[in-house]
Amino acid sequence: MLPSLPLLLALPFLMAVAVAAFPRSSRSTAAWLAALAPLGGLAILGWLTPAVMDGQVVRTLVPWLPQIGLDFALRLDGLAWMFAGMVLGIGALVVLYARYYLSSQDNAHRFYCYLLLFMGAMLGMVLSGNLLLLMVFWEMTSISSFLLIGFWSHRKDAREGARMALVITGGGGLALLGGVLLIGRIVGSFDLDVVLAAGEQIRSSALYPYALFLVLAGIFTKSAQFPFHFWLPHAMAAPTPVSAYLHSATMVKAGVFLLARLHPALAGSDLFFYTVSGIGALTLLIGAWNAIFQHDLKGLLAYSTISHLGLITLLFGLSTPMAVVAGVFHILNHATFKASLFMAAGIIDHETGTRDMRKLGGLRRLMPFTSALAIIASLAMAGIPLLNGFLSKEMLFAEALTAGGPGTMRTAVSIAALLAGVFGVAYSLRFVHDTFFGPGPHGLDRVPHEPPRWMKVPVEILVVICVAVGIAPALTVAPVLHAAAGSILGSAMPEYSLSVWHGFNLPLAMSAIGVVGGVALYFGLRRLINLHGVQNTATGRNVFHAQLDTVSALAMRLTNGIANGSLQRMLLGLVLVAITVAAAPYIANPASPNWTRPQSMPLLGWALWLVMMACAVATLRVYKQRLLAVLLVGGVGLMVSLTFVFLSAPDLALTQLLVEMVTLVLMLLGMNYLPAQSGPERPRWRKRRDAVIAIIAGAGLGALAYSAMTLPPNTMAGEMLARALPEAYGQNVVNVILVDFRGFDTFGEITVFGIAALVVHALLRRTRMAPEQIMPGPPIKLPVPADLAQIMFPLTLTVSIFLFLRGHNAPGGGFIAGLVLAVPLLIQYVIQGTASVESRFGFDYIRCIGMGLLIALLSGSASMLFGVPFLTSGHLDLHLPLIGEVPLASAIGFDIGVYLVVFGGAMLMLSMMGTVKPSRTRTARRGEIDLQRRSARTGEMH
Repeated sequence: MLPSLPLLLALPFLMAVAVAAFPRSSRSTAAWLAALAPLGGLAILGWLTPAVMDGQVVRTLVPWLPQIGLDFALRLDGLAWMFAGMVLGIGALVVLYARYYLSSQDNAHRFYCYLLLFMGAMLGMVLSGNLLLLMVFWEMTSISSFLLIGFWSHRKDAREGARMALVITGGGGLALLGGVLLIGRIVGSFDLDVVLAAGEQIRSSALYPYALFLVLAGIFTKSAQFPFHFWLPHAMAAPTPVSAYLHSATMVKAGVFLLARLHPALAGSDLFFYTVSGIGALTLLIGAWNAIFQHDLKGLLAYSTISHLGLITLLFGLSTPMAVVAGVFHILNHATFKASLFMAAGIIDHETGTRDMRKLGGLRRLMPFTSALAIIASLAMAGIPLLNGFLSKEMLFAEALTAGGPGTMRTAVSIAALLAGVFGVAYSLRFVHDTFFGPGPHGLDRVPHEPPRWMKVPVEILVVICVAVGIAPALTVAPVLHAAAGSILGSAMPEYSLSVWHGFNLPLAMSAIGVVGGVALYFGLRRLINLHGVQNTATGRNVFHAQLDTVSALAMRLTNGIANGSLQRMLLGLVLVAITVAAAPYIANPASPNWTRPQSMPLLGWALWLVMMACAVATLRVYKQRLLAVLLVGGVGLMVSLTFVFLSAPDLALTQLLVEMVTLVLMLLGMNYLPAQSGPERPRWRKRRDAVIAIIAGAGLGALAYSAMTLPPNTMAGEMLARALPEAYGQNVVNVILVDFRGFDTFGEITVFGIAALVVHALLRRTRMAPEQIMPGPPIKLPVPADLAQIMFPLTLTVSIFLFLRGHNAPGGGFIAGLVLAVPLLIQYVIQGTASVESRFGFDYIRCIGMGLLIALLSGSASMLFGVPFLTSGHLDLHLPLIGEVPLASAIGFDIGVYLVVFGGAMLMLSMMGTVKPSRTRTARRGEIDLQRRSARTGEMH
């Protein structure tokens, strides 16, 4: 049973890769591949249902980073089971609906990839058994929702809505991370079981108010609670399948899920009660009131979602056992009727070409079946009897009347609940009346008709659920509700009855008042004002953009003050910050270093250092002659490499030597775009200042290096030397550190290296620079060096493979081998030019980087299948005929990824330097740049 949870979580991501792997397949094939994820997930969930219904908690635990309390822990209890069922069930319906909603111009494969990523992120969040792991998937939901909201990137409103959602929810995510870290500090663990059992300990801590407010900030931003609610209506620029999924089972439900999940740990204090219930009540009323005056179908539904999320938040804020049950119940009810309503709105938009209710009306005659489905779902949203929304609304009224706290609080909550009932009926009535009744439609460019048969199926299924739950709740939803609410309340689970009729009581009277008052309010507003003429002001959007513009202006001023194009100033700031950070510990705790007496150095060592210093000093003397200065700097690097050889560090020597070779080629390529003459001399005082700073930095770095080299042998280095062979199966300790002991660091480094290469590619692929001087005539042909460079390639390829294969037990490895392979190609780029080299070799360096990162990730993750942490090494001795015994460590797979990323990244950056073209303009080719009309960097017209 245990491996089923990782498979359940992995299915959406695997299917996303499958959809992306077949970009030329038909839209139906992409839809079927995408549907396999939720359908397969539902099958696994169904297999686990008996255990969950028996009150068991299904767990899977794989140690990941136990030192910081981060384990890959998955946990399926009643609440997680309910949310996983919503994510997968509604996700399957959305996949089917999207197959018919998306136009032929939309990239269906990209859409399904984003949708499956979103689904996987939500599943990971609800299944997480560790708060840090939950944070990883929490942020993944923000990123994937950004991609989905901005799917129609050609539209300004989609780009703006996606950016707004990412900024608001991303900021809330940072606050949530702070709250999670505080909870971990209070409890001493990030394990969810430990945290949920430590409610008293958390609430009695002095850090509780800070942790609570940080966690609530993350919850309120995600679930669009006041004052962060304004981003949700602007997210309606997304395709309607996204809106249906985002509002019903994902994204905005992530916040209320976390509120329910952490309820046992955080609830039970006055601070929680007043804050959560107060914000929930405000959001409930603000969302409901604004929904009445919207003209866009999806806009009305968006504000109604804000209101219903406020209702759920209010119920969890009240914190009584029955309020928690009502909150969980309304999460389920809202998911069904809101998903069906958004899909119905999408059908109307699809068939009429508009969502503007001022142009609609009378659709019951043209689209009778869709109209019937949407009307039933609207009545469920309004809380009409015999539909599911009525049951949870009555629970709200009952809990409002018995709310804790002073009498004024009970009165305020009751009034807020009653007003919300009135407003809910009013906006539901407007949705129905303005869309399906009355005259119309008006000004459409097509004749509306019913959609394709299968496009209505998801709406039909959801509406049937609304009716079934409303008529027979005890037979349909009771077991789900009991399991989900029981996982939150535990032994405090109350006795309650799910039935349609509870007799004549005050909650029923409040429901009746809400219905009558809502009808009166809607038709009264129609009589008093012109609802179609109301101009909605986006106050939240305007405030958001004003703040964003202010922050951007401040950032621009700061950037212009620091990064004004002067590399000298940037380097000066970097060195000063490094000196300050390095010197701070010594200034705070002054202590003289305990240096041992240095060993005597042979004459060869002194000779190397003298040559190194001579090259460094000579560079300062001839810096105006750029080519000579580059060669002298290369001489310094060569002496450093020989020093590593002298100190018995062959791996470092090889790396240093190869880096010097690649850097030399980079500088030679870059010199083509530098002025022939150096700039004017700097003032003498600046030279003296720079000399002092350079001496301080160099002396400090030298002292740090000497301290590290004279440490006693019983340090971490000694431990790694002792553990390299028995635990990582490698005799080359340097390579073992890179691919095993600190493999996660290496993975991060190659990721950054690959990103840097892609950034260089993006910046230079369309850049045209205007060199100060271009040599006349065609390029000089160098046939002999070109032939030698071509002959060198097979030889260096052999050497590269040799160094790679021996890297785990002798000097070499993926990093060195990748640079060795890059050097002969770089020489050919310099001698023969980019076009000649790429016409013969045709390397796709971008794909090489991607493949390298993927191989590194998969090889590192493979160890987790055996129940051991990421990048744990395994070992195998192969006995091959003729060759004999060949020892293999599993780290070689990770090293292959390093090899490909280093080679691809280095070649991509350096080849792009060789493909930057002179400007097309004649004056720019002559080096004449009009600063009033042309870019000072590219020479192109402004």
